Amino acid sequence: MPSATPEVAHNGLEAQERLLPQERLFIDQAIAKCGNRPGSLLGILEAVQLANAHKFLSMEALRYIADETGVPPARVYSAATFYSLFNLQPQGDHVICVCRGTACHTRGSRDLLEKLCLDLGLSDREADENSEADKLAITTADRRLTVRTVACFGQCALAPVVEVDHHILSHVNERTLQREVKSLTQGRK
Repeated sequence: MPSATPEVAHNGLEAQERLLPQERLFIDQAIAKCGNRPGSLLGILEAVQLANAHKFLSMEALRYIADETGVPPARVYSAATFYSLFNLQPQGDHVICVCRGTACHTRGSRDLLEKLCLDLGLSDREADENSEADKLAITTADRRLTVRTVACFGQCALAPVVEVDHHILSHVNERTLQREVKSLTQGRK
């Protein structure tokens, strides 16, 4: 029976061959720094993602982490896909994250998301191909912006909420979001 989880485990040599020497060195340093304590895998994954120019975890990096830590590859992949903090696809220079929680939804976050995708030239087809229900992560062709959704930021009293480069914006309307995007695309942020 085929697994729904992508093949993460090949031999360690293959993962080593696809990673640049400086990437392997950084991962080795992150593993040494985080040690073998509880929760260390999350710290390693976070450090490796932050060091990546496009802020994502490649399959090769996941394989190498599994090989070097002795953590089963399925567990490494499971952690990387469970937490919304981690990305398995390259991210844009700037990330706009729209909350899709109930309070935000009832206050118009879906319309904000649709208008944002339209303004950025991200077609409905691209959004449909890159989403699972209301979960979305899509990057513009020039890799300047990534639009993502989250289930809830936990800021319901401030709905609708949008996060721009880790900065929470509250009571967002179309005009506010367009202004934020314009400042990002014109290099002011």
